[in-house]
Amino acid sequence: MMACWATDMSTVVKICGITNIEDGMAAAEAGANAIGLMFYEQSPRNVSLQTAAKIANQLPPYVIKVGVFVNPTEELVSRAVTDCGLNVLQFHGEETPEFCQLFPVMSIKAFRIKDAESLNALTDYPTDAWLLDAYVAGQLGGTGAKFNWDLAVAAKNRGRPIFLAGGLTPENVADAIRQVQPYAVDVSSGVESAPGKKDHAKVRAFIQAAKSAS
Repeated sequence: MMACWATDMSTVVKICGITNIEDGMAAAEAGANAIGLMFYEQSPRNVSLQTAAKIANQLPPYVIKVGVFVNPTEELVSRAVTDCGLNVLQFHGEETPEFCQLFPVMSIKAFRIKDAESLNALTDYPTDAWLLDAYVAGQLGGTGAKFNWDLAVAAKNRGRPIFLAGGLTPENVADAIRQVQPYAVDVSSGVESAPGKKDHAKVRAFIQAAKSAS
């Protein structure tokens, strides 16, 4: 199912933690395939349903809209899908495999990778893709920390498209793609001037580096 994201053989690029229309449009104009909207109140990148809907409605139709959730209610996810026209749901909490597949759009389960044993949980989740992020104690993602990409290579053999996140920047994303060859790369803090505010030059540099390495 994820193949509908890519129109060529290049790596899909997702710019996550978009909090305003200007940043969303800058990502789209720079060539982002997808943007992430964070529906988690404790995140510095959290957006309300109303704000997220305004951002989503301004985006070109070819940009995939991903809703990012942490232990949400079914009602919140359903409202976000409807109000924001979400194409994909990304779950970062302790959601069950069944919950992740309750909704009529594609789903991604995120995992914080600490060591090889962390990979064992992946196959419990038959979601459309798996997102691999760095493990930082007490944090659920968006930390900018990097993990051992050899583990991501191993995860590719488990049967789902891999979204690589955690510590990616314009300077290292090309190396990450060449080493891991993931389906997609996902960046948030690595292209920010402050939490929740994107640096448009960094966004352009990240997307250019990612596409040139594919």
